[in-house]
Amino acid sequence: MNESAIPSAYTVLSRAWRDAALAVLAMAGAAAGSQAVAHGPAAGVLGAVLALALARSHLVTERRGWLEALVLLPVISLASFGVGALLLHAPWLGAAAFVAVGSLPAWARRFGATGQRLGRLLTLPLVTILIVPGLPQRPAWGLPPAFAVVAPAVIALLALACVVLAQGLGQALGWLRPLAPDAALPASPALPASPALPAAPAAPAAPATPGTLRPSAPVRLAAQMAASLAAAFAVGLLVFPDHWRWLVLSALLVNTGSIGQFDVVRRGVLRVLGAAGGTVLAMAVAGRAGGDVAAVGGLVLACVFAGLVLRVFGYGWWVLCVTLALALLQTLEPAAEPLLLWRRLLEIAVGAAIATAAASLVWPIPSADILRRRIAGALAAMSEALDPAAAERRPQAVVGTTALVRQMRPVFRAQGVAHRLAGRREAPQAALWIDALLACEAPVLALVERGEAPGTVRKAIGAARQAMREPPRIGPALAVLREALEAAGRHRDDVSAD
Repeated sequence: MNESAIPSAYTVLSRAWRDAALAVLAMAGAAAGSQAVAHGPAAGVLGAVLALALARSHLVTERRGWLEALVLLPVISLASFGVGALLLHAPWLGAAAFVAVGSLPAWARRFGATGQRLGRLLTLPLVTILIVPGLPQRPAWGLPPAFAVVAPAVIALLALACVVLAQGLGQALGWLRPLAPDAALPASPALPASPALPAAPAAPAAPATPGTLRPSAPVRLAAQMAASLAAAFAVGLLVFPDHWRWLVLSALLVNTGSIGQFDVVRRGVLRVLGAAGGTVLAMAVAGRAGGDVAAVGGLVLACVFAGLVLRVFGYGWWVLCVTLALALLQTLEPAAEPLLLWRRLLEIAVGAAIATAAASLVWPIPSADILRRRIAGALAAMSEALDPAAAERRPQAVVGTTALVRQMRPVFRAQGVAHRLAGRREAPQAALWIDALLACEAPVLALVERGEAPGTVRKAIGAARQAMREPPRIGPALAVLREALEAAGRHRDDVSAD
């Protein structure tokens, strides 16, 4: 394995549009098929949203994942829509249930990859009931009205089938790898796996520090989510009683999958900016849609496709496209208010502010601490791959763990922008750590491919691993490692020339 193992910009963009095409195909199939279960736009939107959420979660990219979804998703969907019914008829009681269920995915991370998969299954219907309030009310095929109670479970299974079929098509076209029967789902303890990045092995959640009362990272994340959702429901139900769902949805999405305290701030800002851009575009486009269901449906799918592709360039692009798609859906309502888009933007801003406050005040998790843990994992993978005594070298572990570090680059780039706006000239040290480590990836992979393990390089890796305990030493240690790798490359070139 060599530098080609590192995803180029072209590879990332190509993977993104292929994944987007398969996701939109699954959405279209689920939306159309849902009409065979229950009539009306609610059923179609429910099927499309579930298909999109399943496709983006990558739960069904492995056989074990879609089998778990097949068994658990109907049950979880019914339970979640029970919470949705409470939100309609007893809002405060429903809010309490939603907060409890919404905090479980973060807490479940303490159980490793299995907990992360179950957590994602829990999150999907929660997002859906905020977008599609209530149950589909008109069962198809002349079925009795009581069928509406189980309709969400049937639609969930239909959405799952559409995603599995779309990904099967992707495998047939060579766009996706074949399903691995026993492989674990790629995941990160702080961020869901991305289709634009290679799979990384799941890591166990960090335990609480011995001798302190500070809880473990999953417990802190769950507490932050609970505080964020509770505050969002309180503000929403009291201040925005008619349109509180967007406020809660914003708080939920900004906190979900964040990489530490500063990433929540970054995602909150990008969500507001993206929503603002989407609102401006929606005002120009929504009025021309004319309420035609087919035209609106096609435009919504086009917006989602564009958002999925542009997501690799930044979270704000995704929010912009989703805001535009939701505005188009709003044109199907018989009495849609022109000012509703601006109210939605205000609620998104308030929800993002609540999520940021919760991440900053409730047992905050510094993003730099998460980065140090990920760099330590990458160095451990490099050490193992260059161990002469190892029976089998694993370059995939090097690619996967450095991908987790690469995922944090936008966080600290945003922090650098914040530093410059505050008048600071120096770049954040953490951003320099990322650049230094990623510069070591290709040389290490080249050594592994050639079967070489220079002693100077292994010594530098060991010194860098020890430096992880003291942040001031991390930068210099990574610089020494980079120099050792460059020296090893020059030495090989000299030997080849001779």
